[in-house]
Amino acid sequence: MDRTAVWGTIHRERAALADLLGTLTPEEWEHPTLCPGWSVRDVAAHVISSPQVGPGDLLRMLWRGRGNVDRALFLDARRRGRRPVEQILADYRRLDGSRRHPVITSSREPLVDVLVHTQDIALPLGRRHPMPPEAARAAAERVWSMPFPFRARHRLRGLHLVAEDTGWSAGRGPEVRGSTEALLLLLTGRTVALDRLSGPGADRLREQPVPTPSAE
Repeated sequence: MDRTAVWGTIHRERAALADLLGTLTPEEWEHPTLCPGWSVRDVAAHVISSPQVGPGDLLRMLWRGRGNVDRALFLDARRRGRRPVEQILADYRRLDGSRRHPVITSSREPLVDVLVHTQDIALPLGRRHPMPPEAARAAAERVWSMPFPFRARHRLRGLHLVAEDTGWSAGRGPEVRGSTEALLLLLTGRTVALDRLSGPGADRLREQPVPTPSAE
């Protein structure tokens, strides 16, 4: 996907997430997500924080997190998530079409964020929102290339990942086959989609799960 296609997908997926969020009950906004310790409101606020975080904001986040990126992101999400849900939803409308993102990231990080975090919210609530396969492929390529925060190459070394719907593959070893969506969840440390994966490598993962990354 080129940069224009990536941003078009980000905007569509953020709009779809906003539509989903708009249907939630007050209880569902407080529901736990696939991110340990993060509620729906925390994750929802985090996804739309990307176009709001400038260089100064980033420095303040790191200061509050005492230099720990994971803690900085968590505290920022909790702070933003404490606002009324109407304000969180208003951010999605106000920032629709924005291409801003934190200075230390590329356009692919907001794509990973919205694709994966939509599942973090939807799956525990029993909702379904399939990822666009080609967008999931672009996100998987980005996560595989990143040494931080997911450490996918390290955690999944010795396995050959094969996406049956897009033809993407990575790594060497026993095969782990499935949709690009399921593989992207695995790459980012989510084990919820293990039952959607097949092959001897998937069997090994079910017997000996890989460590999950500490970052969101």
